[in-house]
Amino acid sequence: MRPIELSDRLGRWSSGRGPLYVLLAGRLRRLIDDGELPPGVLLPPDRALAGALAVGRTTVVAAYELLRSEGRITRRQGSGTRVAGAPSASGVEDAPVDPIFLDSLEARDDDVLLAICAAPGDPPPQVAEAYARIVPELAQISGDIGYYPYGHLVLRQAIAARYVDRGVPTSPDQILVTNGGQQALSLLAHALLSPGDQVLVEAPTYPGALEALREEAAVLRGLPVGLEGFEAAVRERRPALAYVIPTHHNPTGAVLPSLARQRLARLAAATDVPLVEDEVPADLGFPGSPRPRPLAACSDAVISIGSLSKSVWGGLRIGWIRAAAPLITRLARVRAVHDLGGNVPAQLAAAHLVANLDALDLATELKARHDHLRALLAEHLPTWEVPTIRGGQCLWVRLPHGDGNSFAQTALRHGLAILPGSGLDVTGSSDAYVRLHFRARPEQLTEAVTRLTTAWHAYHPPANRVTPRPAIAI
Repeated sequence: MRPIELSDRLGRWSSGRGPLYVLLAGRLRRLIDDGELPPGVLLPPDRALAGALAVGRTTVVAAYELLRSEGRITRRQGSGTRVAGAPSASGVEDAPVDPIFLDSLEARDDDVLLAICAAPGDPPPQVAEAYARIVPELAQISGDIGYYPYGHLVLRQAIAARYVDRGVPTSPDQILVTNGGQQALSLLAHALLSPGDQVLVEAPTYPGALEALREEAAVLRGLPVGLEGFEAAVRERRPALAYVIPTHHNPTGAVLPSLARQRLARLAAATDVPLVEDEVPADLGFPGSPRPRPLAACSDAVISIGSLSKSVWGGLRIGWIRAAAPLITRLARVRAVHDLGGNVPAQLAAAHLVANLDALDLATELKARHDHLRALLAEHLPTWEVPTIRGGQCLWVRLPHGDGNSFAQTALRHGLAILPGSGLDVTGSSDAYVRLHFRARPEQLTEAVTRLTTAWHAYHPPANRVTPRPAIAI
């Protein structure tokens, strides 16, 4: 592609807030994700594009490097800079999508076991019972069009009551109901971030959060799990936001100790950095595992995200944000532009489920599936490093040699889709890991390990493998 052609497509790319390289990367990212720059397309050289855009070469180099770190482009000496992915024979290109979302967006292949998206696939009987209970309530509705940008009051009251029971004083006006935890992340990123803003994230962390933050052209800085080193990072970078999963961390399963929670929450409040606490996995503790107090119990500055999609059923798209009432009002206005409100019957049913969430006894089955997968891995793949965890839905497995990306390709050829660790870590330090979830049925987990074992015996790490460099500005 000639530089003048690309500059025409970029349009008014520099008319925004933030460093020029971040604005340029943001516009290029949108063109790639929308398919206007399809996989395999050759992008202009650094100097040529810089001349066409009347900017310094370092601006283009930094923008390209940011996109390379996200996996959206490839840069090789001698072959130039290209949009990542192989060209489609049909001529119709797909936008790059994080692997975690592929099993939702792509057509199902019955010959491939999908071990990427971790969510319960079998709704418990309480879901059907909750819907049955709301039938009389629906029959009595009159004069109500059902638009609730904040969420239905009955559900907001139930969620607020659950926080109160856990030692976090909360009123319904501090709750915004969302269509799952992913929408909650996207709303917060859109409302709180501008292009070029620094965001502190754990390395590794939930890849869906990374995608939501990158969508707003944020610059991500990775810290160890638990945001260790938070205070020094705040002094150095002045981040606009920090994101943490303190309980049954995705993907490592770690639980942040009580004193570390208090220190992190208080530091965030003292430095005026909004701290987003992702509590989606917090209800996934194994039997006998005490549930720590939320970070929000330590500071009013903490913003909490929750969801029923991981604890009850993936198809129950009910999530929420708990925050100060003024921020909830701001988020509701943002949400109303895109979505006038969620499904009312689902929210009414969810109110019954939230009120009785601890009585569902989902932990016993979750622990049994964890034990089943871990025992199979120990038997068939004893050289793999599999951690001990107290809850969650994933195992963060370190391979004895090779890398997660190339092994994931081998596994796919043997009928199993798994998530390589590199896509979960902005520092590039998790190349040797893969994430395996244990939410599937026991017979599916058994078949998955059979295919993993076959793939591992057939796996040959690439001889010229290069460890990915950290993303820029981390």
